[in-house]
Order: sequence, then C-alpha cells, then structure tokens
Amino acid sequence: MAYQVLQLEREGHVATIRLDRPSIMNALDRQLTSEFHDALDEVGGEFPDIRVVIITGNGAAFCSGADLSQRTRSSSVGLPPLSQDGRKRRIQELAPHIREIPQATIAAVNGVAAGGGLSVALACDIRIAAEEARFTAIFVRRSIVPDTASSYTLSAVAGQAVASEMSLTGRIYDSEWAMSKGLVSRVVPSDKLMGEVNDIASEIASNPPLAVREAKGLMYVHSPDLRHVIAHEDEAAARIAGSEDRNEALRAFLEKRPPQYVGR
Repeated sequence: MAYQVLQLEREGHVATIRLDRPSIMNALDRQLTSEFHDALDEVGGEFPDIRVVIITGNGAAFCSGADLSQRTRSSSVGLPPLSQDGRKRRIQELAPHIREIPQATIAAVNGVAAGGGLSVALACDIRIAAEEARFTAIFVRRSIVPDTASSYTLSAVAGQAVASEMSLTGRIYDSEWAMSKGLVSRVVPSDKLMGEVNDIASEIASNPPLAVREAKGLMYVHSPDLRHVIAHEDEAAARIAGSEDRNEALRAFLEKRPPQYVGR
C-alpha cells in the first residue's frame, strides 16, 4: 500500500511505522489517521512474519495530537465513520487498534507526545523516550476531555495520582519526570533512540512468536475493553461540545499557539 503522510518500513521480523508530517509535529489529520489505521491493518495481517511494530515520528516530534488547524474537534476526527469491515476509523480508535494487533508494540518517543499523541504512546506495550521527549495531557487546556482511551491508560501506566495531575493541569513534563513516574521504561540520548528501540525489538522478535502474542494479551487480560472507555470519553466530550467554555479555549489556543504547533 502506498502512503503519503506515513512511512512503513520492514527489517527482518520488525516493522516501523513513522508518522510523517514533521512540519506540524506529526499532528493527526484525516489522512494521517486513516493511513495509520491502514498501516496497523497491514502489519497486523503479517504476523508471525512481522512480530514487533515500532511507532515513532519523523522530525522533532512524536505526535502532537489532533490537527486543530481543522478548527474543531469534530472536524479533526471527521473521518469516514466506518471501515469496510464496519470498524470506526477515528483518532480515538487508534488506541484499541494498537492493542488488538498480535505484535508487540514499542513507542519510540522521539519528541513531543501531546494529547492524542500521548494516548498513542500509552496504547503501546513499551515506551522508550529520547532525552528531548516531552509529555502532556494537554486536553483540559483546550476544554477537551482526555480521549483515545487515555482516561484509562494513563492511570493504568502511571497511577491515578499522576494521571489526575497530568489531566487536570495540562502541564508539559520532561523525559526524566516521565521516567520517574513510569510513563516510559528508559530514556536515552536522541541519537541512540532508534538503536536502543531496535535492539529491544530484535530481542522480542527472536522469541517464539505465539508465546509473545499470548504474553502481550495476558498483560491486558484484566483491563477494560478500550472501546468501552472511548464510549465514556465520547459522552463526556458531548457534554462540552458547543459550549462557550470549549469555544473560548479553542479561540485562545489558535491565537497563541506557535506556528508549527497545531495539535491538541
């Protein structure tokens, strides 16, 4: 499959998905979201030849979340609602999609992981960060609720207190803080990030693939279905949509944001 805003590479038993909108910090618009789902479908169908999937971003950012240059949250996720097999294809469904593919997934967090970008990283089985990486659940500053299942995954990964601090303040945190709170398993210099990630991916890929697949599933056997989590997030979002609280926050953000930053 040909991709325009995403790169899909394979080496041995490892596939790498690179988000490729570096000029706007790999913000997720309709096209990138659709291609991201397509790439997950493609590699998911290649198990056990592909046994590990790395997710990262080109340029200085991992992913800055939904593309707010499309003006509203509803338009920023306004993809065709269903795929050919009836599944939703929004940004929000990237989290369960990442969890549902049979391969182990590693987020190589090369830079900013904000909002929906943070949620994508949290959906992966392992997160490894560059020293320059930054993390923020910035939703609240846009009068948006946590989404893409992060209302659950952030607590599951880092604990309720850390999740509440991040979600209620919208602060930006550095990689060492993220490491200290368990958001990532290790932090490495930027020029060593992909080498470190590929070493771990190769080690995982060298193990029996069926055992790896089943072990991955067991890590989440007591977790809720992320699609149910997303349904609750959608209900909360609907209670804010169209409010002056929401509209004023979006206007303020679009006026103040740096030119290259459009994500949520």
